[in-house]
Amino acid sequence: MISNSELRARARDTLGSEIFGEKWLFALLVCLIYSAITSISAMASVIVLGPLSVGLSGVFLSAVRNKEKVSIENMFNGFKDFTSTFLLGLMVTLFTLLWSLLFIIPGIVKAYSYSMAFYIKNDHPEYDFEQCINESKRMMNGYKGKLFSLHISFIGWLIVGALCLGVGTLWVYPYIQMATTEFYNELKAKDPASL
Repeated sequence: MISNSELRARARDTLGSEIFGEKWLFALLVCLIYSAITSISAMASVIVLGPLSVGLSGVFLSAVRNKEKVSIENMFNGFKDFTSTFLLGLMVTLFTLLWSLLFIIPGIVKAYSYSMAFYIKNDHPEYDFEQCINESKRMMNGYKGKLFSLHISFIGWLIVGALCLGVGTLWVYPYIQMATTEFYNELKAKDPASL
């Protein structure tokens, strides 16, 4: 597995060299739309979480794999198979919540265990929620700590962003999402059992 600094460098490369460039601003727009829709209300967010998470993952996967501009409509691709993506989002949330009841740490571990489920759904639209979750758990076996350390490596960026009245953190979230997508893409390429 490549280093976190290499994953971050790939993410920056995919987002473009300019922080106010077209690619980075597009990624920011996608993240803002996702956040706005999922934070409307608790019930609405449960309903749209799965489809939007699949769409968000798909947009970033297309950017990483194709290195081309992706349309904003691609973010809503998860609604094409609403029932399947809704169940995936619901079950990931429910399982993570239930594991969190055993204290916070098991919930965090399981959240990382399920973290690739939405990417897997993009690569395998025929999978049901159970197959996506099981494949994510299998892929993340031995790599949860690596992804956690990748996410922790953004702490400095988040602190600097917070010092800018929180506005700077808006640019960090697309960066984290792109680095996580690079992580998935690298893990999938490295995994011989990956379908």
